[in-house]
Amino acid sequence: MSADQTPTRGHVVVIGAGVAGLAAAHRLLERGARVTVLEASGRVGGKLLPGEVAGVRVDLGAESMLARRPEAVGLAREVGLAERLQAPATATAALWTRGALRPMPKGHVMGVPGTAAALAGVLSEEGLARIAQDAELPRTEVGDDVAVGEYVAARLGREVVDRLVEPLLGGVYAGDAYRISLRSAVPQLFAAARRHTSLTEAVRAIQARTAAAPDAGPVFAGLAGGVGTLPLAVAESVRARGGEIVTHARVTELRRTAPHGWRIAAAGRELRADAVVVAAPAPAAAALLAAEAPAAAADLAGVEYASMALVTLAYRRAETAALPEGSGFLVPPVDGRTIKASTFASRKWRWIADQDPDLMVLRTSVGRHGETEILGRDDDDLVAVSRHDLEQATGLTATPVATRVTRWDDGLPQYPVGHHARVARVRDQVAKLPGLAVCGAAYDGVGIPASIASAYAAVDRILGDAAAERDLAAHPVQSPHGGAGE
Repeated sequence: MSADQTPTRGHVVVIGAGVAGLAAAHRLLERGARVTVLEASGRVGGKLLPGEVAGVRVDLGAESMLARRPEAVGLAREVGLAERLQAPATATAALWTRGALRPMPKGHVMGVPGTAAALAGVLSEEGLARIAQDAELPRTEVGDDVAVGEYVAARLGREVVDRLVEPLLGGVYAGDAYRISLRSAVPQLFAAARRHTSLTEAVRAIQARTAAAPDAGPVFAGLAGGVGTLPLAVAESVRARGGEIVTHARVTELRRTAPHGWRIAAAGRELRADAVVVAAPAPAAAALLAAEAPAAAADLAGVEYASMALVTLAYRRAETAALPEGSGFLVPPVDGRTIKASTFASRKWRWIADQDPDLMVLRTSVGRHGETEILGRDDDDLVAVSRHDLEQATGLTATPVATRVTRWDDGLPQYPVGHHARVARVRDQVAKLPGLAVCGAAYDGVGIPASIASAYAAVDRILGDAAAERDLAAHPVQSPHGGAGE
């Protein structure tokens, strides 16, 4: 549908000014709608947040976005950030496991290897031997869905899950591999598992297809100045196009009006709209939909979230000679450490290093789904345990010149077995109400491109164009490291 053929649907209210809500507003304005965005907090951006430590600009939320999907890099270009797109300076990473930093294995799909040799050095001899049994085992049925950990352990043994799959998935969802849905979190593996008896054979088939595809460039991308600047640029573009963005405007009521349209109450203000896009996290969306779509609200109320914290530390570069090469390391939970990952941000991103060549910025992440004790500690304790684990892993004993702790309470929605069915039920119920759509990280993937894709699908749903919905179904979301949130 060309721009001059696009239907105009009057006034649309978008609830939530995270990256999904802002992307929806941007797309709606392109299609000729009048747009008002209502945000409960005092800022836009959701889980994307720029900040600084020791005078250096950094990301305090997600730091990268999947570049091999078009939505995030495409939106960045549309809002004038094309020249700031930047690939990581290094993609070399490590695992801190079995008492040592070991090179991150290659030749795997989200930690699942195509051959036992791919995990040599990470697994024990017994673990490697167990992988080899996969070719001899009968088919493991995955049914309509299955937990990633359950299926991979049945085929290849628990050591593969505990030492590699778990830390990789944990970097995306901060969850438990034995609860996370294979169908929703790693859809290409789920599809391959339905076609192949052997899991390693399925992985090799995925790898062969990837190798045969045209070179799509770097897997991930960042932005000079931080990924957190993306929603700020989108918000600026929305305002420049005539859209209104209102912060400190928590929506307290969402009701249909006869014969059509919606009434929205927010911060003592009442708005009338022809359509509404709910781009809020699942608990807030559940509360808003309770009156008009109670079944959808009940499903959304059941979505669980994981909390986490990011600890950013700045050191004098001259005092960080102990750090190994590469962009950082992941930590399997089975090893009993406190941190779950560390990123050597000044190594990974040129734009950080260029700001102050004498400074080395690192960050660690702590907290997984169900962990409450560690996140209950104060900021000083989180800095202390991060420094302790960094010293144990790398030998770094220097004192940082500055630190910053950023807490993301209920920051990452969990995708347990059956998540796809929950999302389908929610959308079926919402579809019964003309002029209403939902989007965000709780539905089709926690990464930035996934959130933007769900926003575009929501806009097309409201405007009567199913193209984006079909595209979303045809290209299942793969979540990268650095989930976006709503």
